[in-house]
Amino acid sequence: MRRLLARQVLAMGIEPMGFVSAIGAFVGISVVVQLTFWVGELGQSQMLGPLLVAGVARELGPALINLVVIVRSGSAMTTELGILKVNGEVRALEAQGNDPFLHFVLPRVLGTAVSTFCLTIVFTLVAFASGYLFAAWTGKGSGDLLLFADTVSSAVQPKDVFNILAKSVLPALFASASCCIGGLGVGGSVAEIPQATQRALTRSIAGLFVISAVVSLLTYL
Repeated sequence: MRRLLARQVLAMGIEPMGFVSAIGAFVGISVVVQLTFWVGELGQSQMLGPLLVAGVARELGPALINLVVIVRSGSAMTTELGILKVNGEVRALEAQGNDPFLHFVLPRVLGTAVSTFCLTIVFTLVAFASGYLFAAWTGKGSGDLLLFADTVSSAVQPKDVFNILAKSVLPALFASASCCIGGLGVGGSVAEIPQATQRALTRSIAGLFVISAVVSLLTYL
């Protein structure tokens, strides 16, 4: 179980780290720099922290990372389990007295949740850091690192931490479970795998936005 979980975290959390960091850097340069510039122009510098936390950390980060994980790993997960089902490996595991849920589903679900949360944190930190560095380099920001860090950290409230955690983990749990169920639900034909993958991805993306909306409503209303 531990070995399978570690393998999933490596595949879904470590390998895409460079890609996620690149996305975070581009978001930081485009979003953080613009916010830094415009709040300064409008004389509303005190709003920079809350806007960055709300826009990048709370909303954009979890949504983008979940989409990356769903597209990158969800389809592979469904296809892999579908092939195992068609080849009879799931039935063979059951014949040996092993639970397919513990062997195939649980490591993937837990690995996806852990990886998505960690990647969200990486994305957010890279976005803030790259945005600050680019703004300081181009003269759009104050250039004071401690002031920028204090502005962002002081805007984070306990409900924001809960929001980020919930929006990262809950959609990941739902998506990975949907993809696993879709793969294990394949019948005896390989031709069913593409349809199962498409349905699983559709459910996962729809679930992402529904869960995110529900979490926002429960947290801030």
